[in-house]
Amino acid sequence: MTTPAPAPVDLTDLSVGQELARTSHELTRDTLVRYAGASGDFNPIHYNDAVAAEAGLPGVIAHGMLTMGTAITGLLEAIADPTAVRAYSTRFTNPIPVPPTGSALLEVVAVVGALDETAGTARIDLTAEVDGTKVLGRARATIALPGGAGQDGRETA
Repeated sequence: MTTPAPAPVDLTDLSVGQELARTSHELTRDTLVRYAGASGDFNPIHYNDAVAAEAGLPGVIAHGMLTMGTAITGLLEAIADPTAVRAYSTRFTNPIPVPPTGSALLEVVAVVGALDETAGTARIDLTAEVDGTKVLGRARATIALPGGAGQDGRETA
């Protein structure tokens, strides 16, 4: 289950503190298997409970890059133009344990953190939590605003 983002937002009229997206994403063991196949990351902490426990983890955990990629999807849907993303970074603060059956629910909120009219960009702050625990820290995306700097840094019409 993934909750869809609302209709695309008007990027010409953003304000600091404005919520752009609020999404929920179920992560299951099946999700981890599919991601491992797509990414080639077959580290056993992502599928083997015994190995995860030996590593000191609470159980099998979601891949960090799966978490990071999933967390930005609501923002991408909200802005309706993934090419507007100029940068995206985060810190991994807590692992996401994924139970053998059922799922872990990743809840993400994207909020305008700052506007830079000179650069024609907005900083979007993402909060990503599972069961009230932050799993990403300082998760930020920078997006280009309409009429701001183009992909090559020059002004666009």
